[in-house]
Amino acid sequence: MTDQPRGQRPTKTHAPDRTKNGPTPSRHGPRGQASGLDRFFKISERGSTLERELRGGLVTFFTMAYIIVLNPIILSGSTDVDGAHLGGVNGFTAIAAGTSLVAGVMTILMGLVANYPLALATGLGLNAFLAVSVAAQMTWADAMGLIVLEGLVILVLVLTGFREAVFRAVPQQLKLAISVGIGLFIAFIGFVDAGFVRRVPDAAHSTVPVGLGTGFYLQGWPVVVFVFGLALVITLWVKRVRGAILISILATTILAIIVESIGHLGSVVDNPTGGWGLNVPKWPSKIVDTPNFDTLGHFSLLGSFQSVGIVTALLLVFTLMLADFFDTMGTMTAIGAEAGLLDEHGTPPNTLRILAVDSLAASAGGAAGVSSNTSYIESASGVGEGARTGLASIVTGLLFLGSIFLAPLVSVIPSEAAVPALILVGFLMMQQVREISWVDLDIAIPAFLTIILMPFTYSISVGIGAGFLSYALIKTVKGKATQVHPLLWVVAVLFLVYFAIHPITQLFT
Repeated sequence: MTDQPRGQRPTKTHAPDRTKNGPTPSRHGPRGQASGLDRFFKISERGSTLERELRGGLVTFFTMAYIIVLNPIILSGSTDVDGAHLGGVNGFTAIAAGTSLVAGVMTILMGLVANYPLALATGLGLNAFLAVSVAAQMTWADAMGLIVLEGLVILVLVLTGFREAVFRAVPQQLKLAISVGIGLFIAFIGFVDAGFVRRVPDAAHSTVPVGLGTGFYLQGWPVVVFVFGLALVITLWVKRVRGAILISILATTILAIIVESIGHLGSVVDNPTGGWGLNVPKWPSKIVDTPNFDTLGHFSLLGSFQSVGIVTALLLVFTLMLADFFDTMGTMTAIGAEAGLLDEHGTPPNTLRILAVDSLAASAGGAAGVSSNTSYIESASGVGEGARTGLASIVTGLLFLGSIFLAPLVSVIPSEAAVPALILVGFLMMQQVREISWVDLDIAIPAFLTIILMPFTYSISVGIGAGFLSYALIKTVKGKATQVHPLLWVVAVLFLVYFAIHPITQLFT
């Protein structure tokens, strides 16, 4: 798909650009200053500036940097069928280095090939599924081979036009609902990661699954730091301060370091009610560390078929593929809507290229032994700072590559300092809900299910699947089945299989 024609404005069905602080730049740039960089990335054409692209890329990295630590925690904590840990004795550092390497390379590729402000890294949820459900049945090499296969299958679907055709078959207002649902989802993620919202310990016997803080009360200095960060980013945003999100992350991190140096609170793992989430904010003993790439190339393309049989292996590939397939479609739509880059059909520029790079990233993650890489909704934080082009992605990618050596420095930022940005961006994405026709039940009910089930189930794919299935159901019972695009019927059937994958697996195995 080609870029939008020069001068084309986002349609009224999409959120206005709320990120520009100050006057809109000239579409062609100042006279005599239309650099090759500007022309290649269409910076001025998309209403951005070099400063905003650099700042947006930096902010996106800061809101995603947690994956460098979290992915090793998830993958290194599990063993395969032989009782082996991924990467061996030095698995944690090897997974961290591989995570940064693949994220950096694929995010730069997204910027260069697709010119889209979208960053990629190891997909959360997919890595947990791999560690808990897949590796327990086979070796790590076999499990990573499944990831490579899944990415290659999706790439074929992209190159044949199927993936983009499915995207175009989705009604425009349902695409908006996906974007709104993702906004609520990332806001919920932010509150949970900050400890502001927590799972009730006895949720199985309680009337509520989550509640405010611990025991329905806010406890611990980290939560105070988070509230400070949230108040700061809101204040800076409404005052239209340039770099509001970046300033809030840096300022809140400094406050967190001071609080930790005084209180010695430690990690939430050791101090559940008063510790820091993910990273303990204290200055590291060393800034540069030597990378370890022991997981690279640690995969067996067809080993899983020998380990668990053809049927089980194919079902596992299908499960991985369907989640990856629709997560990316929802993410790129949400990013495009927030940036004002969608056309009148709700389609981003260079859709085919975006999907192709994302598919390659899935396989690259498996080949590097760090699980499937996918597009990150946290990219919306960079868009919130003004990013509109692939230059921001290149900045983010370069920072990921730098973090291979600077992992100790990246680990200074706690969740409490980074996630206020996600909550603000969630609000911005939520504003698109006004464009959905809530009096038209044919679209209102599917949109509603799409929106609420993403945060309720902690899954983008589940929300999308529920929306598609309910849309097809409502059209059918109202005698309007012919109004459902044939590809949407295919996808609805696939989602039925996806939701019933557990009993189907038991039936055939």
